[in-house]
Amino acid sequence: MALNKVTAKIGLPFGVGEISGDWVPGVGERDAAWEMYVELITRVGVVELAQDEGLLREALASLYSLFGTTREILRRYGPEVAQPTTGSTVSFGHLAVAILNHALRPTLATWHPELEDHESRRPEDVSRFEWERSWASHDDLRRALGEVGTTLRAYAGLLGDICGTKNLLVLTERSNSA
Repeated sequence: MALNKVTAKIGLPFGVGEISGDWVPGVGERDAAWEMYVELITRVGVVELAQDEGLLREALASLYSLFGTTREILRRYGPEVAQPTTGSTVSFGHLAVAILNHALRPTLATWHPELEDHESRRPEDVSRFEWERSWASHDDLRRALGEVGTTLRAYAGLLGDICGTKNLLVLTERSNSA
């Protein structure tokens, strides 16, 4: 099956720019894209949570685990997925590393220690859920996670296009709102 050229354009959170270029994926890139697509569309950090759902800690942990997952995929598929194919200006490897370093890393580096500091002061008689909700920076972190989630949903959409699949994330969101 011939793989089509797509234009990759993903805005990065917090106004730091975008990742863009033409991408004609090789077979290895398509396979790697499918693996990453599945990882992304099933993460708490990618699927928007209602204000009264979930823990911020779990969302941060889910995003952090994408580093290990991405490294594993990059190692498994090797240097082939890092080199742009003929007609491409970007590659799976380029996009994957840019998402980690320019979307996830700044968010995690800022918010992980802030939340950890707040968590360390939780009284034993207060639940983790209640303690997180009482944190003065709770809404700020939720907004930051929302911005990263927007970027990751765009990335997932691009990966889905490369794989030729329907957008499973949109299908899931529609069935949840029905």
